[in-house]
This record gives sequence, C-alpha cells and structure tokens, in this order.
Amino acid sequence: MNTGNMKQKQLEKMQREPGFVAALDQSGGSTPKALAAYGVLESAWSTPAEMFEIVHQMRARIITCPAFTGERILAAILFENTMDKSIDGRPTADYLWNVKSIVPFLKVDSGLVDEQDGVCLMKPIPQFEALLEKARKNGIFGTKMRSLINSGNPAGIEKIVHQQFEFATPIIDAGLIPIIEPEVSIHCPDKEQAEELLKAALIAKLEKLPDGQSVFLKVTLPERDDFYADLVRHRKVIRVLALSGGYSRAEGISRLRRNHGVVASFSRGLLEGLSIQQSDTEFNALLDGTIQSIYEASIT
Repeated sequence: MNTGNMKQKQLEKMQREPGFVAALDQSGGSTPKALAAYGVLESAWSTPAEMFEIVHQMRARIITCPAFTGERILAAILFENTMDKSIDGRPTADYLWNVKSIVPFLKVDSGLVDEQDGVCLMKPIPQFEALLEKARKNGIFGTKMRSLINSGNPAGIEKIVHQQFEFATPIIDAGLIPIIEPEVSIHCPDKEQAEELLKAALIAKLEKLPDGQSVFLKVTLPERDDFYADLVRHRKVIRVLALSGGYSRAEGISRLRRNHGVVASFSRGLLEGLSIQQSDTEFNALLDGTIQSIYEASIT
C-alpha cells in the first residue's frame, strides 16, 4: 500500500469507525509514576536508557495483548522513544498499523513551562521540523501536544489556544494531523468557567483554519454533560477526544457516557490495575475488560 492510500485509510478509520484512542505516551517525567503503578520501583533501573527499556517492555506487553486491536481501538499515541523502538521485530508504528490496524500518533511536546496567568504553556520544541519529518518517515499519522489550564483566566486561556494552533500549522504542513490538547485540570477551582472560555477560544481559532485543514481536539471531561457538542459537530474537527485527567477509570467512564460523540483517549484510566506481577492470562483478561468498558462508553 502506498503512503497516500495508507493515510486515507487511516483518516477514514479516525473519522468513521467506533472506538477510542489509547494514550501510551508517558514521557521521561511521568514514566517513573507509570512504572510504579505497574509495580516497578525506581530501584529497577540506574539510567534513563534502562528506564525507557522497561517502560517499552510494558507498552509492548499492552500492544501485543490479543485484546489490543483495531476492532475497539482507533489509535495509539506514542512517546518518541517508543516510536524509535520495535515490537516483534517491526518498528512500533508499523506494528500498530500493519499488525493491529491501529493508527499511530506521536506526542511531540517537550513538557510545560511554569504557570503564568493561570496556565502552563508548552516549552519550545527542539528541532521541531526534524521531529515532524522523522515522524512522517516512521509512518506516524498525527501528533499530540499538551498544555495545562489551572484556572479560568481569560488571558492565559487565550495564550494556550493561540500557542496550540501556532504549532498546528507546521504539523499540518508536514502532512500530519494534530491533536490539540489544552487540558483543564480537574482541580481547577473554577473549572466550568475555564471550560466556557476554552470552548469559545477554540471555536474562534477553528473558524480561521484554512479550507482543507482539520484537527483533533483532546479535552478534559467537562462539568456540564455534552458541553463540547458544538465541537463534536464542527466541520474542522475530525474527532473530539477526552482525557481522564486524573479521574479514576470508573469516574472517567461515567462522565464519558454522558458526553455523546466524544471518545476516550485515556492513559491512567487504560493502565489502571495492570501489574508486572500478573500472569499473561490475568493481564490479558483485565486489559480486555478495561478496553471493553472504555469502548462502550466511547460509542454513546
């Protein structure tokens, strides 16, 4: 299959098929916490390279699980180190698409700067154009970049959205489709107000996107049910994804069911309960049940 046909098939899957997005993109800063939840303590490694090898083994165990297929999972978001590694002798992105029929995305942000105006903007992304070219050559379909909103500050939220769309332009120019992720903290004291400001800012930017360009949006599950329905229907939005943002899987699923047309893009919610100590039978059964519960909530 040539690249153009593959991209078109991946786009059609992301637009039309039922399912959800698996977020397997914990970076260097969040990896120790993810491994601890999996039952691997920091004493298990002595260098970053050893840590990343262990987390890749965890991700490979998830991706190769019989339940982890394109029947219920639309896409998976990878950390760059995961993209650089292989699963069963195939590059990770190639394995996801050609073995599992799961569309590969890449996390491209480099973390957050300190809070200002109630938000944390993204740090500059070093060698950004080279990273996008590397992603394209590795068969990556799209990208993801996260910012954080801690309070309903209009100036801060405007800056967050402006920066996200500023980065989206070179991503689209590189032939990739961005997931724009302005996360509203679940601990935000005025979360509902922040979500109102965010939606208005997103719609304003979407209206200015040139013809032929579109994006994914990834948002925190909102305080008001179906609050993002306008974005779900927006002609410039391929899909609205929801992050669990620290909610338990049960709470995330409960909220997701009440937001029609929004699909999950869970990380902690997907991995919750998985352990290195589990046998493959136990591990696979638990992951299968988790995938089914998130899938069912994503098709309401």
